[in-house]
Amino acid sequence: MPATETLEPQPQPQTPRTQQVATLFTHGRLVAIPRKRARLEQLLVHLAETLFERDRSYTEREVNEALLTVHEDCSALRRHLVVAGLLVRPRDGSSYRRGR
Repeated sequence: MPATETLEPQPQPQTPRTQQVATLFTHGRLVAIPRKRARLEQLLVHLAETLFERDRSYTEREVNEALLTVHEDCSALRRHLVVAGLLVRPRDGSSYRRGR
């Protein structure tokens, strides 16, 4: 199975959190990266859960391709995910895995 097929966002049951995150998207695209910490955290958790599988390693290219499906600034989103501990990588940056 090609890597891009496994990176597509998975449908999630509607919860208050996913409904709040849904307001950040238009036609499946993230309108803007939130500045408020709480909203950003909600978004990052949503992205980690829908774009990345647990117990799987991703290359930086795969992470970028997944994030590009929702927003053009994949490097900012990747950085936010790493800082939040939702994606972890070794010091050499050779791979990424889902964190907490």
